[in-house]
Amino acid sequence: MSKVIKLKKGLDINLCGKAESVVKGTVKSNLYAVKPTDFKALTPKLSVKVGDTVLAGDALFVDKLNPEVKFVSPVSGKVVEVARGERRKLLAVVVEADSKTEYKKFDVQGGTKEAIKATMLDAGVWPMVIQRPYGIIANANVEPKAIYVSAFDSAPLAPDYQVALKGKEADLNKGFEILSKLAGKPVNLGLKAGMESSIFASMKNVEINYFDGPHPVGNVGIQIAHTSPINKGEYVWTVNIQDVAIIGHLFNSGNYVAEKVVAVAGSGVATPAYYQVTAGVKMDALLASQSVADNYRVICGNVLTGTKVARDCYMCYYTNVVTVIPEGDHYEFMGWMMPGTKKFSASRLFGSFLCPKKEYDLDTNYNGEGRAFVVSGQYENVLPMDIYPVYLLKAALAGDIDQMEQLGIYEVIPEDMALCEFVCTSKIPVQEILDNGIALMMKETN
Repeated sequence: MSKVIKLKKGLDINLCGKAESVVKGTVKSNLYAVKPTDFKALTPKLSVKVGDTVLAGDALFVDKLNPEVKFVSPVSGKVVEVARGERRKLLAVVVEADSKTEYKKFDVQGGTKEAIKATMLDAGVWPMVIQRPYGIIANANVEPKAIYVSAFDSAPLAPDYQVALKGKEADLNKGFEILSKLAGKPVNLGLKAGMESSIFASMKNVEINYFDGPHPVGNVGIQIAHTSPINKGEYVWTVNIQDVAIIGHLFNSGNYVAEKVVAVAGSGVATPAYYQVTAGVKMDALLASQSVADNYRVICGNVLTGTKVARDCYMCYYTNVVTVIPEGDHYEFMGWMMPGTKKFSASRLFGSFLCPKKEYDLDTNYNGEGRAFVVSGQYENVLPMDIYPVYLLKAALAGDIDQMEQLGIYEVIPEDMALCEFVCTSKIPVQEILDNGIALMMKETN
């Protein structure tokens, strides 16, 4: 067995409303959408118009700067809406689904690296491959030094991928085979200590690393930092474990089947559970049986990094969990000065720290306002990486390219520093600042 890499820095946030470890059923809607806004640094160009008929796997739009990267329909049916925002910005392409999905057939016979890339680009699964640095869709023309996959998620209310991928071992094995051919070496698979007997431990074409510790131990960026840090000029590709199975199914069947299992969790959910869905499903269909009250926030993703969405919106492309928690739209008398065992704190401010496994019903309230950006040591306590987060963020605010390079901008994306934002006494928008810094780096260095 590989040795266990133990991380001491981090913070586990135990929230109530964890999904029961069972897939309750399949959720379908009559409308599905693919949203260009789900993809970083994308300039979309439409491939269809309203009224067109498409198969599952037909391109809806492409990347204008890299037209070989296609974004395809998850279902067969008719294009009924091309939603636009300010300055005609493309927001979504909506497809009305047929009663039975018909698939476009793809040629998956080629076994060379170039043939695999061509198939993945044509079938629309290439956007599942994310490139570090910057956390953008991978450039198919560069050679990665490695491909990383994390088989567990340590974020609050995160899904258990052993539940989500039960019965999909054949597709997973095929997906890892394909990715290993792309990398020219085994895929780096991150498992949590204790998962030695899981379905993932028997996968082929992988090199397994075991990790132990608090969140963000499940973040693939943290796993990269502790096994093969990214230097300037190097590229690492990452793929979500459920997307590995989708890629594997494509090469096993020749069909793009955009199905995954999503956890619906949080204190605002009546019966937290897992559901099988097709990518781009409408949120109100997914939440139809959950009786979500009006004063609850629906989040595509986890509470630290997810996106607030309306209930008549569509599920985001990379979503594996939908979280529903109370809106923090109330004022609490005396705020943090009032003692209480129901309050969570990253420090030992409240007596609740004596019960480390206690579950909390937290809302979205900031419990404070923006203050001066000071060096407090809080960020370093929850970020298990060899960087100086405060100085990196200040370099991003100053737009200093050289300083950002020297301070580790190539190693992180916003999700890696989400806990810094959560524990920040000054209420600094850490992820937004880092995202803006990454956008500046891409603009100035490309």
